[in-house]
Amino acid sequence: MDTPTLLTHFRTHDTPLVLSRGGDLAWDDAELHRAAQVSDPEGYALLALVPGVLPWQRARVLLTTLATSQNGLDDRTRATLAKVTRALMFGLPPGYTVTALLALRRLRANHKHTTRAIVAFVLEHPDAAALIEARRPALVDCFEHALGKATARGCARSIREGDTGSDRLRRSLLRFTSDPAVAIERVRALYAPGTYGAVAPQEAPAPLDPVREHPPVVTPTNRGDIAATLVHLFMGGPAAELRPALAGYVAEATRGLPRMAGGVALVLDTSGSMRGYGEREWALMSQATALRLVLAELCDRLTVIESGDAGAAPAGSTGVGGAAPGGATDLASGLLDALDGGPDLVVIVTDGYENVLPGDLARVVATLPRAGVTTPVVLCQATFTRGDDLTLRDPAPGLPRQPFWHQDDFAGLLPWMFGHCGPGRDWIRTTMTSRLEGART
Repeated sequence: MDTPTLLTHFRTHDTPLVLSRGGDLAWDDAELHRAAQVSDPEGYALLALVPGVLPWQRARVLLTTLATSQNGLDDRTRATLAKVTRALMFGLPPGYTVTALLALRRLRANHKHTTRAIVAFVLEHPDAAALIEARRPALVDCFEHALGKATARGCARSIREGDTGSDRLRRSLLRFTSDPAVAIERVRALYAPGTYGAVAPQEAPAPLDPVREHPPVVTPTNRGDIAATLVHLFMGGPAAELRPALAGYVAEATRGLPRMAGGVALVLDTSGSMRGYGEREWALMSQATALRLVLAELCDRLTVIESGDAGAAPAGSTGVGGAAPGGATDLASGLLDALDGGPDLVVIVTDGYENVLPGDLARVVATLPRAGVTTPVVLCQATFTRGDDLTLRDPAPGLPRQPFWHQDDFAGLLPWMFGHCGPGRDWIRTTMTSRLEGART
């Protein structure tokens, strides 16, 4: 499974799954999903939990996982897939999940894990009562596909006649549910007369990505606690008070995250443009240094190569991760120095302005494969806001590039970054598994 390519696709390809009235399923990237699922069923499913994956891509992962047989998988993998399935079903807006479950019928997929998942969604969804009122025909379609039309209607008839726990009902339905009493009430509602004009719930009951509220006006000090503290340090604030606070914010940002076993070389742009001026002074440098401090906590082996002139540091700015902005940018030399150490991954952090031999980094990057260098290199671009124009700030078009402007971006930036190397892919698996264990749906 090509993790970087797949994760980029998951975050950029937003075409909906479409079911036509004739029953045809429009699914333009089906082969990509199927190939990834076959190569690594567990890793493929866990990748859908990475922050920033688009809802329609998560719906595709749910569909692919439920449509594929689990024959040959061990019990641990099956248990993980069951947890991912439940997280996706209740972490997506209901409309996305319903579309994926309806598509299972078009694909004629009906494995035991498929049945359990559909029954759980239809009968155990936290908003099941409202969903049934608004989407009754679709949910009946899903329910009857899971159990079989005759069996589903037979169960509904038995419940309507007062059956609450016969052997036949347990064998046909209740064994797939966690709360038989609730399931019986939901089946009764599912086959009751409908209510015209009922509105379906639109929000996921257990969202996979937390809702972030960012300030309407961006300043250097409202882009996350780590960066804000660094700005005050860079401006000569009281270090005795700020440094303990900084350590606490870094610890909070990395709490619960595993160590990354590989070696990472960080090429950090510390040139004058990273300092900035006026209302944006220290904004980019503080965010880049925040990323450096987080990486120092997570990476077993972190080597930092600074590209800039330390002689222009203002009072109070030195000693925080070594960053001291000033001078010019020579990222190409920094990259070559980073590769000398034989790291598993090279991360270039810059604002994108290359003012020493512009184009030199791109030329060096282009020659690496011909020189036999296979070490992955990625570029993390510090920006002031999410809407910055980066058209003229791309020093190496051949490198994978990801912008970041707020501390909240680290949740998606770290998996993207680490996914380019072998130890990092193990880190993603461990991180998403831990996240899954902590989920409550």
